Amino acid sequence: MLKLSSVSARSNPNELRSSLISAFDQCKSMIQLKQIHALIISFGLTDDELFSSKILSATAISEFGDIEYSYKVFRQLINPSIFSWNTIIRGYSKSKNPNRCISIYNEMSRIGISADHFTFPFLAKACSRLSSIRVGLSVHSLVGKTGFELDKFIQNSLIHMYSSRGDIVSARKLFDEMPYKNSVSWNSMVDGYAKCRDLVSARQIFEAMPEKDVITWSSLIDGYVKSGNHNEALEIFERMRSEGLRANEVTMVSVLCACAHLGALEKGKMMHNYVKENKLPLTLVLQTSIIDMYAKCGAIEDAFAVFHEVPACRTDVLLWNSMIGGLANHGYVEESLELFKRMQTLKHVIPDEITYLNLLSACAHGGLVEEASQFFKSITAHGMMPMLEHYACMVDVLSRAGHIDEAFKFLNELPVEPSASMLGALLNGCSNYGRLDIGEIVGRMLVQLEPNHDGRYVGLSNVYAVGGRWKEAREMRATMEKRGVKKSPGCSSVEVGGVLHKFIAHDKTHPQMTSVCEMLNEIVEEMRFQPDLQTREQCLYNI
Repeated sequence: MLKLSSVSARSNPNELRSSLISAFDQCKSMIQLKQIHALIISFGLTDDELFSSKILSATAISEFGDIEYSYKVFRQLINPSIFSWNTIIRGYSKSKNPNRCISIYNEMSRIGISADHFTFPFLAKACSRLSSIRVGLSVHSLVGKTGFELDKFIQNSLIHMYSSRGDIVSARKLFDEMPYKNSVSWNSMVDGYAKCRDLVSARQIFEAMPEKDVITWSSLIDGYVKSGNHNEALEIFERMRSEGLRANEVTMVSVLCACAHLGALEKGKMMHNYVKENKLPLTLVLQTSIIDMYAKCGAIEDAFAVFHEVPACRTDVLLWNSMIGGLANHGYVEESLELFKRMQTLKHVIPDEITYLNLLSACAHGGLVEEASQFFKSITAHGMMPMLEHYACMVDVLSRAGHIDEAFKFLNELPVEPSASMLGALLNGCSNYGRLDIGEIVGRMLVQLEPNHDGRYVGLSNVYAVGGRWKEAREMRATMEKRGVKKSPGCSSVEVGGVLHKFIAHDKTHPQMTSVCEMLNEIVEEMRFQPDLQTREQCLYNI
């Protein structure tokens, strides 16, 4: 709470300035900032450069700021300095409307205000968020014309701009031409290659770096995670730790994501403990990642424990989505729907497309056709457009519940072309409920849509097998082989003692394979599984 009562016009000038500066330091919200601004106006200090700069900076670039309010303040300045122009450009560079940076820069140029070495990095940041690279090329051209082409800060900003827009070739050219590179230069290239999924080049730059910091390691780890190389990401993290570097909250978000995708619960718990032991800032993104990891690993109680640690007033829709989705994916249907009702009581948390996707998934697991239909209608009712995933989930709801004809009709009336996931959901339903008539149509559509996908041939073959049409089932397998489509080997993994062991069908390279096979044979013997003839033959088609 700001103590502004002591600020009085009767105070001497030095006391007044000191009190207002102290108020700025304590300011934590736009409401408080507006109170300070009102005092500055009432005391006739709007032309004071110190206070006008503080108001402008706080409203433009602080976490609680309001760039539009800042722009109004800027317009009241009689003769704004280059600092003021740069501040407003910087504010818009990270706003929802980065285009305004360019128009403000153009206005600045028209009235004869020359840009300095702080202006161009903000423009480059804005260009990295725009859809067109042409504006970025224009900014780069301006850098050359104004003589700032050798400024290291500007060069690093341009490297980041190009790599963010996917033009890694231009970024590398700039990097190679730099006579002196600092850690920001190297990190920008590692991050650029990682974002472009070129991990070979990212690794080459990484290994060539004279000195690596936590940003370097985090960029590479994140690149491996987003490319689906989750084991490699964890290996890089362990190497980072062995070299004595301490991870930050950004690193841990990526590492926890890797654990979640691998289902490595023990490893995930170790990472959660690492966060606690190192007293890392529990940002909302990090807490959401911890919840997501526990939920995807099936540790729902642990996920709930972390979820309840976050005060309701600090939560956002991403946090709620992680918990609702975790419950839905593990069959806790009623609990996920009940949690959604709780979320709706919070005015600051608005359901988004992912929320409804999770709810539809819950309905699919629970066979709740009517509820799913209501949730699906809510998407458009709340001003959102259904994504392909929503359509696929709705087909899955109907197919799992045995409403095959309704699902097929829904598919044919879609405003978009059916995707492989939609057709696959219906094909599974046809297989489960013995609907060969529709299953054959859908199966052939899938083969035509993805002719190089082995699962599409196997799926249609299984539908024929369920219907007792063994000749067609064998012919589908033969067609697959004739087209040179090979079945991907089955793969599974198990975590023991924090180490993830991966097993691939027909691969006998695991050092404990003999012991594993002996145990499997013992389990099979105890099960004494005797399937009927139809089930036995269908099982053969799944091998």
